[in-house]
Amino acid sequence: MLIHCLGAAAGGGYPQWNCACDGCVKARAKPEAATAHAGIAVSGDGEKWFLFNATPDVHHQIAADPALHPGPGIRETPVAGVVLTDAEFDHTIGLLMLREGSSLTVYGTNPVLEALNSWFPVRALLGDYADLTWTQVGIGEPLDLDDRLRITPFLTGAKPPRYVGTSRLRTSSREWEVGYRLEDRATGGTAVYAPTLPRWDEKFARQVASADCVFVDGTFWTDDEMSSTGAGSRTGRSMGHMPVSGTEGSARALAGLPAKRKIYTHINNTNPILDEESAQRRWVTDSGIEIGRAGLEVEV
Repeated sequence: MLIHCLGAAAGGGYPQWNCACDGCVKARAKPEAATAHAGIAVSGDGEKWFLFNATPDVHHQIAADPALHPGPGIRETPVAGVVLTDAEFDHTIGLLMLREGSSLTVYGTNPVLEALNSWFPVRALLGDYADLTWTQVGIGEPLDLDDRLRITPFLTGAKPPRYVGTSRLRTSSREWEVGYRLEDRATGGTAVYAPTLPRWDEKFARQVASADCVFVDGTFWTDDEMSSTGAGSRTGRSMGHMPVSGTEGSARALAGLPAKRKIYTHINNTNPILDEESAQRRWVTDSGIEIGRAGLEVEV
């Protein structure tokens, strides 16, 4: 199984267009430090690829990765589908970019697919522009994407996107935020992709205990990061993201895993681990944890 990291930034991107935090200022002064929105591309055979989330940067991400380039036919593409972890804008807007007539399968839970049919009507908008098949995934139910690659979704959180809101929900389902366990049935290699993680509970611990590679939510360094930097008032946990640091942060649990590769993704522009010169970055990397970036490749 091949995994290509296409970017590691949370919803605002890095730098965020309207942000003057220290990190964004540094990223503008040093463009090579910038990163696209969080996403990965996964393949069992190196020929057919599946995107995990379709970000606002998806066309640039495809252009930057030779494995995803079209050909040999003029409209042939190795991108076979998109696997959604939620219905947030930063994970679904890219579907609008993938509208040029190619045949793709989009996978998501029932409420995610419903959101894209109702409140953010991507499915209707794309009906005349792309040949898309919408396939529902079930929690805990393995699904074969091809002859080698198998995915199994698991719940990480129950928070719907803000554009949906609880007052307009048409479903009682709580399957809004999921991670995926990926398995290469030929090699037995396993990976976990969980860009949204409100808590590191026993259920999540079981998902990652035996994984060879783990991509996990690194949105905020501290729970009060938004207020302490002047970027907002909401806490990280209220937004569905546990902090990286602290005794109850994700870093200590992540560092203790036996996985060969442990990688943070979905990192907010205010998080100092994006700064290669920060003490926080050094602490994380000294703990055996990598910071996601476009171009990072993993073979499992």
